[in-house]
Amino acid sequence: MQGKDITAIILAGGRGSRMGGVDKGLQNFNGVPLALHTLLRLSPQVGGVMINANRNIEIYASFGAPVWPDSAALGDYAGPLAGFMTGLMHCETPYLLTVPCDTPLFPHDLAARLADALDAQSADFAVASAPEEDGQTRAQPVFCLMRTHMLGSLQRFTQAGGRKIDAWTAQHTVAHVPFNLPGDDAQAFFNANTLAELHQLESRQS
Repeated sequence: MQGKDITAIILAGGRGSRMGGVDKGLQNFNGVPLALHTLLRLSPQVGGVMINANRNIEIYASFGAPVWPDSAALGDYAGPLAGFMTGLMHCETPYLLTVPCDTPLFPHDLAARLADALDAQSADFAVASAPEEDGQTRAQPVFCLMRTHMLGSLQRFTQAGGRKIDAWTAQHTVAHVPFNLPGDDAQAFFNANTLAELHQLESRQS
């Protein structure tokens, strides 16, 4: 698998409830909107990038990537799996990589390492795992590389009421990829759920 075989989708379609209802992807990280920062970090890793957003579509479109709202089949703001479905519906490459907009320090080699694991294990999904603040390494299911033909499976899962990423992926073969090797950034998967956490992350980088 090569980078050109992968299309990435940036998940920016949430309500931003823990940020007071603001559009999370448009909040600045070191002076750059989070979604644009993510786009710039992702683009060298993959063949193309889309953005999943449900408001401020024109602003997101100004970043230079196609913008797609959630599929109407799941209703408004149906969570990350709605973004997964949107990506699979519009993906024109064999593989789709999902990345949230609120984790600006994700690895520069994210796509390559997930791709290597998916190939090596002949898996349907490759999911990042990373150490958290308590020292435990846990799956980060929104950082997920999948084969595009998984769309039918996701449609069946959501039609049955399923909404949890790991409950869906567990129905298939999953390669878990640890990002806890020497040289890996311990903050790489720190996600900013609140404006305070976003400012905290900025201060750590200053």
